[in-house]
Amino acid sequence: MKLEGKIVCITGAAHGIGRAMAERFHEEDARAVAVADLDGEGAAVVAESIGGLALEVDVSKEADLRAAVERVEGDLGPIDLFCSNAGVAFSDAPGWTATSQTDEQWERIWRINLMSHVWAARAVVPRMIRRGGGYLLQTVSAAGLLNQVGDAAYSVSKHAALGFAEALSITHGEQGLKVSALCPEAVATRMFRGDEHAAPAAAASMDGVLTPEDVADAVVKGLAEERFLILPHPPVQTYFERKAADYDRWLAGMRRLRRKVFPDDGIMDF
Repeated sequence: MKLEGKIVCITGAAHGIGRAMAERFHEEDARAVAVADLDGEGAAVVAESIGGLALEVDVSKEADLRAAVERVEGDLGPIDLFCSNAGVAFSDAPGWTATSQTDEQWERIWRINLMSHVWAARAVVPRMIRRGGGYLLQTVSAAGLLNQVGDAAYSVSKHAALGFAEALSITHGEQGLKVSALCPEAVATRMFRGDEHAAPAAAASMDGVLTPEDVADAVVKGLAEERFLILPHPPVQTYFERKAADYDRWLAGMRRLRRKVFPDDGIMDF
């Protein structure tokens, strides 16, 4: 997909990767970009800078996403590209076990990192198919292909998001729907910062920390090539292939990585 002349809607677009994509898509001469975010004021700032449409949207609520699609298509026209980009992470702190996170955290991460993709697709895919096609960009994470040391709920939700992106392509690819899954490792965003994310961030940043603008560049290239997997960190392809080739060896390597990132006193005894 070439972005010139296209109408795009991006969730989580007030900051980080979403903001960088909105700005870059504008540079690529997108016809219009809808900037959706829970931070309505932040969305307005970004939208004003690119002449776009600001939307205050809570992606953990299906009604908000349906209303956003209605608003964009009513004000701007048919959506060519919908980017489900909003996400959240908590880390396994303070217990640092795979079950440390509360039920409330699991519920929230599931609604935002997976169900928001489902709800957005439910709202926009039938419209796209009736028009002959469209494009969905799902921000997943390398954690969806591999895993994220120190953040079990995040990893599980991202595996599910990748599976849903695959299902969209398998089910609707012959109806004109194109799908890409964006899977970066560490990116210098607000999610990457904070003491509670220090250990997971250390593991994720082994291959370097990209800027949101670096990721937006990779997205533009990946969309132009209409690739399913968009991998801003090239080593992820190799890791994914090694995982598929020898799962047990890969798991052993991930355990070694965890030992490197977490000192012995950072692992809770049951």
